[in-house]
Amino acid sequence: MNEHYRIQIAGVERQLPLFEIKPGVRIAILNILGDVELTERAAAALAEKIRPLAAEALVTAEAKSIPLAHALAARLGLPYVVLRKQYKPYMGDALRSETLSITTGQPQTLFLDAKDRQLVRGRRIAIIDDVVSTGSTSQGMRLIMERAGAVLVGEAAILTEGDRARWQKVIALGHLPIWVDEESDA
Repeated sequence: MNEHYRIQIAGVERQLPLFEIKPGVRIAILNILGDVELTERAAAALAEKIRPLAAEALVTAEAKSIPLAHALAARLGLPYVVLRKQYKPYMGDALRSETLSITTGQPQTLFLDAKDRQLVRGRRIAIIDDVVSTGSTSQGMRLIMERAGAVLVGEAAILTEGDRARWQKVIALGHLPIWVDEESDA
């Protein structure tokens, strides 16, 4: 079964492959890594929606949303911080938070490098992601920002997924459904 979901994002059309995350439940996979056209167009559209937040820095999680955060930061003239998924000794006294990935079904840990703690402390922060689905990664990012003393002013993503009502506060360019087969227990 090689099904796709067609979507328009900031004037760019893409065919997103459907991926089974558990028996009878599929999601559309957006992978912007290497997709310069989509990343740049999405960043331009999101920058205009984020600008009124008056953020002083952007924060994202490793890895797929890094190109988006970079493009947004360049457009908005802001620094950005990447929360890493693996601790490295050079990160010093890093803050950490546990999340659960919808695509792997496995727990993940996010780390804020000690050097970046100073960058976010007391500053207005906008959280950036490629897709907000369960909200677990966003929750992990919010928790770390709270512990770091940052002031969260908003969250933005290219797309939200699943229950649209849960993501009303997320600035997004579009929404993806979740496909549940009728015979599934999900």
